[in-house]
Amino acid sequence: MIYLELLWSFFQIGLFSIGGGYAAMPLIQNQVVDVHPWLTMTQFADIMTIAEMTPGPIAINSATFVGIQVAGIPGAIIATIGCILPSCVIVITLAYIYYRFRGLRMVQGVLAGLRPAVAAMIASAGITLVIMAFYGERNLPVDLSGINIISVIIFVVGFFVLRKWKVNPIYVMLGAGAAGVLLYSIV
Repeated sequence: MIYLELLWSFFQIGLFSIGGGYAAMPLIQNQVVDVHPWLTMTQFADIMTIAEMTPGPIAINSATFVGIQVAGIPGAIIATIGCILPSCVIVITLAYIYYRFRGLRMVQGVLAGLRPAVAAMIASAGITLVIMAFYGERNLPVDLSGINIISVIIFVVGFFVLRKWKVNPIYVMLGAGAAGVLLYSIV
């Protein structure tokens, strides 16, 4: 039964995560934390961090990690298949439709209409991760005094370096990890 639940959950994620891995984060969170309490919010944040750091698409990496957490290697395989199956079917279908009807204004209108929704999904995932990093909670707490100053400093420095000097994000992640080890071992 767990295999069917994994397959169906990640099939839904693969089907509705238009816009890539960051847009899939709220959907993954809903399935693995809220609908099926397979992970806690802290475990989810950890898996998202690992999924972003490892090579490959975030949604597929997340499916693999969640599947292995929930049901071992078979669970990882089934969750990954569930995640990629809708994409394969959708891409083949859309490629055919786009090739055949690419000149129509309606097709251009649909694509233009999807852009703001994708941006909203990415922003939602980003805000959730920032709140989790700063406060260790899923939602913004009523008492804002419990902010993690070290996380804020690492975030601000990383954001500044990325925006000002356009440094490779891998170097920023490595630097943030090193800063985290250093600063948290001092405190």
